Amino acid sequence: MVATVTGLARELADPIRLTVLQLLAHEGPHGMTQLADILGVTPARLGNHLAKLRQAGLVVTSQTGRHVTYRLADPAITAVLDALADYAGGSLPVPGPAAPPERLCYDHAAGRLGVAVLDHLLAVDALRRRADTDELELGPRAAEVLDRLAIDAAELAGSRRKTATSCLDRTLRRPHLGGALGHAILTRLRAENLVEIDQDGRTLTLRSGAPARLAELLPGLAFAG
Repeated sequence: MVATVTGLARELADPIRLTVLQLLAHEGPHGMTQLADILGVTPARLGNHLAKLRQAGLVVTSQTGRHVTYRLADPAITAVLDALADYAGGSLPVPGPAAPPERLCYDHAAGRLGVAVLDHLLAVDALRRRADTDELELGPRAAEVLDRLAIDAAELAGSRRKTATSCLDRTLRRPHLGGALGHAILTRLRAENLVEIDQDGRTLTLRSGAPARLAELLPGLAFAG
């Protein structure tokens, strides 16, 4: 019994592991990516903490395909966390979800920007979905909409590469724009100095004033930056 209590105290003494347990106790099961985004730590660093929580018997996992979900091994731990909160004089702070960074997926924008661009082009009929495929086709308003971006719709259609694709975003779990058009739009935004590829080669930084200029290039785009 003493070993159980001291072992639990050791895990709760670490701020990251304590916060993970709080999140699982009060918000239910989470995936590693969700937890890492909320905590603002890398998946690799978080993985070490999750491994220790599993070894201590405090969390368990379930797997669907490649997606692993973490949950409390025993919901009774919630009472311990609540008791600690009462002792501390109030609810223990739980960070709110952090906005995931804008990302690069191969040679096109992913993340919120890539998702918003695809949603917009579909909404204004510049792109249309094709049945049973991730490939998209140019819609009747493609030339009009893409002309604002100085992108030649006819040249895209004649490319050997797929004109546009619906690429599932691994962070948002929604499709973003890929293919030749996704690359062309990112190239245009970089040429206007609205975005830049970070040194890690995986994330994007939006320049100051980018949302306003994006609203001029793509009127009605639902992206606040």
